[in-house]
Amino acid sequence: MPFLKRIHCPTPLDNSRFPLSLPFVSNLCEKDITSDILFLVGENGSGKSSLLESLAIASKRISVGDSSLDQDPTLAEIRPLAQQLRLGWSRRTGKGFFLRAEDFFNFIRRNKKLEETFDEYIDHFKDDDRVRGYMEGNKRAINARYGRDLNDFSHGEGFLEFIKSRIHPGGLYLIDEPEAALSPQRQLAFAFFIREMALQNCQFIIATHSPIILSVPDTEIWEFDEYGLQPTSYDQLAHVSFTKSFLDAPHRYWQQLSQEG
Repeated sequence: MPFLKRIHCPTPLDNSRFPLSLPFVSNLCEKDITSDILFLVGENGSGKSSLLESLAIASKRISVGDSSLDQDPTLAEIRPLAQQLRLGWSRRTGKGFFLRAEDFFNFIRRNKKLEETFDEYIDHFKDDDRVRGYMEGNKRAINARYGRDLNDFSHGEGFLEFIKSRIHPGGLYLIDEPEAALSPQRQLAFAFFIREMALQNCQFIIATHSPIILSVPDTEIWEFDEYGLQPTSYDQLAHVSFTKSFLDAPHRYWQQLSQEG
């Protein structure tokens, strides 16, 4: 059973301003979550990331980026929606995190700066075995978590290693467009991993455009459009039908675009 099982948003007194003006807000008067994996899908600007971000704030997830969610300036616009949300839990969990693909870059930079600081201390206290040993131990601990320095991985490999090392049973994980960091093969590996972890008492809410990630069996999908959001199935998704059509005959789309141009 999902930890987060219901989203309720009272009708805003003023829905003329973003993000309360987004069409999906009117669909949140009472929305149940029935699966341990919920996908949010829709065109850019449809509101899927806005809902995910507001859920991250309202559920008090930790952020993988540089700032806490309460201080992150990129989420300032979203906070009015987060303040409106009322969440229903089967069992509240403090485990889990909120992750955007771009936050992974910030995480890598932060770790790199931390390693550089350790190196400076190691060099400065090279004659002090106790301090040097302490700093070397901290540096080893960072890399040991991932097997080696995340900077030594490709971006996609590092992202996947990070996900695998940080997701544990009993957590609620909100992830925005993970496919931005992953090749098609890595997207499938990610999809398989989250399915396995859902069977181990994890809940995921993921905003994505990827037909590969969306293909995880027995999940719930909410599709966002100009009219709001509605539950749908994988085979009914516009993302899926368009991708199939394009891959069957890409030349047809290029001919059409050339004619229009």
